[in-house]
Amino acid sequence: MPLDENQMRLHLPGLDVAEAPQGGKRRQANGRANKLAHEDRHFHDWYRFVLSFPPHLVRDYLDDFGIKAGDLVLDPFCGTGTTLIECKLRGVRAIGLEANPFAHFASSVKADWGIDRAALVSASREVADNALRILRRQGIEDMPAFDGRCGDVRLRALDPETSRLLLKGSISPLPLHKALVLLQCIRRRPSDACYGHMLLAFASALVFGASNLRFGPEVGVGRPRYDAPVIALWLSHVQKIVDDLLIPRQRPFARTEVHLADARQPAKAIEPESIDAVITSPPYPNEKDYTRTTRLESVMLGFIKSKDDLRSLKKLLVRSNTRGVYRGDDDDKWVSTHPEIQRIAEAIEKRRKALGKTSGFERMYGRVTKLYFGGMARHFAELRGVLRPGARLAYVVGDQASYLRVMIRTGKILADIAQALGYDVVRTDLFRTRFSTTTKEHLREEVVVLQWNGRGR
Repeated sequence: MPLDENQMRLHLPGLDVAEAPQGGKRRQANGRANKLAHEDRHFHDWYRFVLSFPPHLVRDYLDDFGIKAGDLVLDPFCGTGTTLIECKLRGVRAIGLEANPFAHFASSVKADWGIDRAALVSASREVADNALRILRRQGIEDMPAFDGRCGDVRLRALDPETSRLLLKGSISPLPLHKALVLLQCIRRRPSDACYGHMLLAFASALVFGASNLRFGPEVGVGRPRYDAPVIALWLSHVQKIVDDLLIPRQRPFARTEVHLADARQPAKAIEPESIDAVITSPPYPNEKDYTRTTRLESVMLGFIKSKDDLRSLKKLLVRSNTRGVYRGDDDDKWVSTHPEIQRIAEAIEKRRKALGKTSGFERMYGRVTKLYFGGMARHFAELRGVLRPGARLAYVVGDQASYLRVMIRTGKILADIAQALGYDVVRTDLFRTRFSTTTKEHLREEVVVLQWNGRGR
């Protein structure tokens, strides 16, 4: 017998949906510029990468570019799918490329609206009941304990090699134990059509409710949560998915594709001259290790199992961090004659010497800057083959001063690189400004708008 809408509400043991803890406060730079509006939470909020750009920005450029049904939009750095979701909501076909396997998984699930809501509710109830039964046999309830003690129970933990991949203190022992029990129960149902949705809800509950992680501009470890209602948190995230899946029944939606791929080699995944528009936000040259932001969920779900896995992932990324530079990297050859990039690299090296910075990573600051812009030049060059003549492109990028306080005007340099490769630079829009506490300067976050007219290949 099919479930009615009242039966679609999941029972949250010990935690009401409205009381489910949310992630940390989002910064309100320039008002609401980068804030996820309440009305935009559908689908996007299943899992939102902390560095995501806002849905309203995607809509602005879909409108500006005149994108309509039948067009094909690409996000070559798709992260957790903001562009894909907005295109799907408008009935516009979209393709995403993403090199991070967890982010690729998240965006794939977020774009999958074809599962049966009743089946997701039923499966989740069974999983929750099984997990709670295991915990109760151990004398553990899914409620925050006052001091996190759990008697003589031997708590489950990750093996030592896997644990070393995490930021120390990412999650406390008791919430980790509960999470591993819950994950084991979800893993017993790999043939369920909603399996990926249950895993994505697990990742959201893990990071934004059960872990000790805190997100500012960087990911870090905050005050420890000695306990957390993990199963109840998970069910609250499942409920978001169940509620949002009512929306696709109201009108048809376009197909989306997400490929696990290197953005510097788009032709491996995309048909020639098939793309009408690009809306994306690539990495910034900021010495940020983007793999750290999704490390806990990537490790827990098995996307990263060893240092070799982590190294393989980093090799697929545009270089922006010295800990992701490897012997044999040669993207810098793409910008070897670009005067501004060479000037910046020399200024960074000169400042490094003046400050007496001698570590191996600090010695690479100048080179990683060249590798970053070289990787983006390679991306722009290879992208030309998959663009239709007349295609419009929007790149959300930001100024940076993280390499020893040497200012990098990212948008201007990327516009220069694109123009040298045959793109027309239409304009640069100011998205917002960010105040740097390090340099005491306002850094611009911009949208570089380009057009490809089929020249210069």
